[in-house]
Amino acid sequence: MLACAATLASSAQERHMPTRHIHTAPDSTAVVPDTTSYSVSDSILLPPSDKMGFNEWIPREEEFNPDPTRAVWMSALFPGLGQIYNRRYWKLPIVVGAYLGLGYATSWNNGLLADYTKAYRDIMDNDPSTNSYMNFFPPTTSESDLDHKWLTNILQSRKNYFRRNRDLCIICMVGVYLIAMVDAYVDASLSHFDISPDLSMDLSPALLPDSRGMKPAIGLCWALNF
Repeated sequence: MLACAATLASSAQERHMPTRHIHTAPDSTAVVPDTTSYSVSDSILLPPSDKMGFNEWIPREEEFNPDPTRAVWMSALFPGLGQIYNRRYWKLPIVVGAYLGLGYATSWNNGLLADYTKAYRDIMDNDPSTNSYMNFFPPTTSESDLDHKWLTNILQSRKNYFRRNRDLCIICMVGVYLIAMVDAYVDASLSHFDISPDLSMDLSPALLPDSRGMKPAIGLCWALNF
């Protein structure tokens, strides 16, 4: 009777004792026990830890390293595209603004050049019906009241003036195009250049070889790091 009572007490104690299940990383060869038949009071679930075999994925930031050759070709393809490739977005309005301004100035000077060229051509011929130069004066102005020699000189000087301005604008546009290419190349080449303001200088004694004698000379060697 005593042995049977002890056996029943032991079985009852084992039934009410919590069972500890440790969850490990899934394995193709491991047999996963079926825990659907156990209640909360029958098992203790441990939180996953780094020692259980789980690998945490951490994204790695890659440092941007632009290619100078590619930056030059992209800038040659379209002005400002090399600056976008180098991620210097603040330079794009400068390049585009310079091109738009120079393009407008070229168009404006070219239009006035065409008007003064036509007026100069009309005043130099002998046809009285071609008088486009009178468009520069008010409608009440009479052609007989004008000095033709003075007007001819004025039209010629204005024609040369606007031709010169138009040619300068075209030259400046070519200059901006080349500067944008050079800037894209230099910016891509020096993208990882250290520009910190910290400067350091190292001093150390050194033996300087002397070509005139057998004994080396004693000197001081210094190096400037920036």
